[in-house]
Amino acid sequence: MHHQNREQVPLVSVDPVAQSVEHNTFNVGVPGSSPGGITERRSRGVCSFFFILMPMESINEILSSISGFIWGFPMVLLLLGTHILLTLRLRLPQRYLLKAIRLSVSKDKDASGEVSQFGALATALAATIGTGNIVGVGTAIALGGPGAVLWCWLTGVLGIATKYGEGLLAVKYRVNNNGRMLGGPMYAIENGLAKPAQGIKRWMWKAMAIAFAFFTAIATFGIGSTVQANAISTLSSEVYGISPIVVGGIVTILAAAVIMGGVKSIAKCCQTLVPLMAGLYIVGCVVILVFNSDYLWPALQLIVKSAFNPSAAGGGFVGASIMITARYGIARGLFSNESGLGSAPIVAASAQTRNPVRQALVSSSGTFWDTIVICALTGITIVSSILAYPDIQISDGGELTRMAFSKIPYVGEPLLAFGTLTFAFSTILGWGLYGERSMEYLSDKWLSRSKRKNNSSENNDSKKRGAINAYRVVFLITVYMGAVISLDVVWNLADIFNALMAIPNLLCLLFLSNVLVSETRKYLWNDNLDEEGD
Repeated sequence: MHHQNREQVPLVSVDPVAQSVEHNTFNVGVPGSSPGGITERRSRGVCSFFFILMPMESINEILSSISGFIWGFPMVLLLLGTHILLTLRLRLPQRYLLKAIRLSVSKDKDASGEVSQFGALATALAATIGTGNIVGVGTAIALGGPGAVLWCWLTGVLGIATKYGEGLLAVKYRVNNNGRMLGGPMYAIENGLAKPAQGIKRWMWKAMAIAFAFFTAIATFGIGSTVQANAISTLSSEVYGISPIVVGGIVTILAAAVIMGGVKSIAKCCQTLVPLMAGLYIVGCVVILVFNSDYLWPALQLIVKSAFNPSAAGGGFVGASIMITARYGIARGLFSNESGLGSAPIVAASAQTRNPVRQALVSSSGTFWDTIVICALTGITIVSSILAYPDIQISDGGELTRMAFSKIPYVGEPLLAFGTLTFAFSTILGWGLYGERSMEYLSDKWLSRSKRKNNSSENNDSKKRGAINAYRVVFLITVYMGAVISLDVVWNLADIFNALMAIPNLLCLLFLSNVLVSETRKYLWNDNLDEEGD
């Protein structure tokens, strides 16, 4: 966690927790950036203004220590343990993957909900699939060796069960607010855990639901807006020479055009953008693998062998133990797909679906695309390129990805740039929705506790709309700010709030695991998947 040594600007990861691990722990470099460059100078000027009373380095060190502690072994154990427990209790929901993919492209037109099942999945994927799937995998390989790719893949397989559970609870405990379906961990905690409880337990669960919504709303200003816009502006300014001010204005206007339309507008945009960006990236990786075809099979063999015998990697790869290789691969897998973070269920609750299990299956397919497909393709592409071009420097994860892709003429560098720009922008859209729904939940709670006599239903609705619109404006302001400044503090704060999001969500999954089993038995194991839910 040596922040002063890493290169500037997190062009590393769009999935939130991946950013925390890679940015804080893995010391990731950034394609096209250099210490002391334009972003570092912007950072120093702005940071010195806002943090006069304490040196910037001291603030970063404090926040980095907190982030490192909260994302330490206990958190990884909690995430991975939840993955394994739900995999066992739900009798390997991964075996229904083909059914899940089929359901994701079908429509339950007569079912209640705001967007199609695919629209909800595309929006969740927009926020999940990020540049971490590109550069983050390179980081894991640089620090854990090629075997980290296999551990990443295996963790993605286990994460399918957790994403399934999140989607199920989101639909089961969602509420209908004048035709708008609202859900997510805050509603699951309140309706599934707080309502049946009594006394202090009831109060604690309610507080935890409010805490999750609060942490999510705050985290969106970091992970969801500032750092994503910064990734786009950094690439545009340092590679293409476009002013960050211009880039910030364009990105903010485009984001506003989509976000101001609400969930339907965001879902509609993501339905077009996500298949395009992911599809082109996958095709691009396949083209690169064709160039590296002579090294494809050796790369696969090396990935498998070095996962259990890191010394088999040889060459310039890091001399890692099995534990180190597994650590970086597992971290990459855990944090690339957001399984357990609690963000994706917020949009899953909006889906038009007959019963909770149908959407749970659709949600679980997101982890398949994010980690099992895109992360794996990236890993194989990087390892095969390293074998094909021995001059590639392996020690720097960020540069490793850039160099591996740049070795392929015509396709490599444009593919990396396209992935970075589109993945970062799509994350702004997805997390904008997460924050908006969290703010709506908090507004409901604040208004329900208000003692004012003039709080009529119409007046409350007006205040709620005002709070949501205010959030949208602030969110868009942070998008622009992120494009023109670079704050390490924003990264560290976002890391911390992401962890604080994950803890209530994981506890909710564990305490409601009996509900997950019951619903799964009712609809899936008893072959009643087409039945209407209660």
